[in-house]
Amino acid sequence: MTTDDYLTDDHFHDHCGVFGVFGHPEASKLTYLGLYALQHRGQESAGIASSDAMDLYIHKGMGLVEEIFKPAMLARLAGDMAIGHTRYSTAGDTSLNNAQPIVIDCNKGKLALGHNGNLTNAVEWRRKLEHRGSIFQTTSDTEVIVHLIARSSARNLSGAIGDALNQVEGAYSLLLLTREELYAIRDPRGFRPLNLGRLDGAWLVASETCAFDLLGAEYVREVEPGEMVRISRSGVESIRFAAPKPHQYCIFEHVYFSRPDSLIFGRPVNQSREMLGRLLAQEHPAAADVVVPVPDSGVPAAIGYALESGIPFRMGLIRSHYIGRTFIEPSQAIRDFGVKLKLNPVRGLLEGKRVVLVDDSIVRGTTSRKIVRMVREAGATEVHMRISCPPTVSPCYYGIDTPTREELIASANSIEEIRNFLAADSLGYLSLANLRRAVGDAEGKFCTACYTGNYPTELVQLEVVHREGEPRVAVPRDE
Repeated sequence: MTTDDYLTDDHFHDHCGVFGVFGHPEASKLTYLGLYALQHRGQESAGIASSDAMDLYIHKGMGLVEEIFKPAMLARLAGDMAIGHTRYSTAGDTSLNNAQPIVIDCNKGKLALGHNGNLTNAVEWRRKLEHRGSIFQTTSDTEVIVHLIARSSARNLSGAIGDALNQVEGAYSLLLLTREELYAIRDPRGFRPLNLGRLDGAWLVASETCAFDLLGAEYVREVEPGEMVRISRSGVESIRFAAPKPHQYCIFEHVYFSRPDSLIFGRPVNQSREMLGRLLAQEHPAAADVVVPVPDSGVPAAIGYALESGIPFRMGLIRSHYIGRTFIEPSQAIRDFGVKLKLNPVRGLLEGKRVVLVDDSIVRGTTSRKIVRMVREAGATEVHMRISCPPTVSPCYYGIDTPTREELIASANSIEEIRNFLAADSLGYLSLANLRRAVGDAEGKFCTACYTGNYPTELVQLEVVHREGEPRVAVPRDE
């Protein structure tokens, strides 16, 4: 049994993270450290491509960053420029073949590409390209971009990239490395974050600013939606490759995905999450003795809830951070074993107490139900569940691995029905209006499709095909 089996829980799975370096003699080592800081964005596979201006070098593997890259391997990734990628599959199956960066040698030269996001028209383009003779080596939607770049008639690479990206739809924050240049690119709606930094004269690019903090680097600015940043020996050039579109920043980056110590879409994540908790306390107060987070993602909102309500904050659940990739389960079944492997209640803080249990989201509801039961069995007299976002009713098709609509408990159940399933004394979700308020979204620049079902791209009616043995892909649904 692996972690994929027992960590199936009530959270969306992280998507991907990218990190790049231009102009530093230890580019591959910095990229390794950058990926280490972004490990929370994908634990399935990782890869680094580097360049010494003469050739590209690549190493990829399945597993965690520290498992894949050792000093001897990093020494073979020569050059002063590199890009890295850590992945959790949102389109394409789980295999080393789909690990990124993808490296090709085509009529535009040798290229390495790392992608955070998901293309909503990739299936359609893949079929067209295969009909025209293209041969795909992976099941990843990212490879569609590579083929479109190779087929472009543009005279230079930046033109070919722009030509390719203006034919795809959806979310993409991209890093592209050639023998001599690094490109950082963000889709016109800006679904996924991408940031520029500086370190000792070198340029850095990262999905999250926490990667800059690890290296002691300076945060410069975001890569703007619809911007292609070309970094070369001549300097940094900003290219607008697409017509402006309404911004659709992923609001879930502030609810759950990004690290709380990151600056995302120009706003500190921890600030947003504490405000989520404060507004949740105003919207759904509870007569209780302690506020307990579901660690780790529920901690900032629980702090906000406690501060606003005046109810003491207590770490009544302790999470194990040392679960290996495999484990030996006892032959005699233990109830809720997977949850107990991750979380353990502190009986002395829960016994005889009315507990407000704060988490960031509920997806299927199965793990939340087990946690409520665990807290009760530890002696809590009441358990009041509070969720720091609205009910999740629709899948995401922009770079987050989510269940199908049918698996989302809120898609077909009322809040009272969910409360009854969880066996909680009460259940309160943050409203969409207060979620927008917490992240400073006065202008409606955030994507909230997972809470509303209103998708901002042209392919607005989507379903997921995920039969055993087939890649998980987004396809148009018949009207």
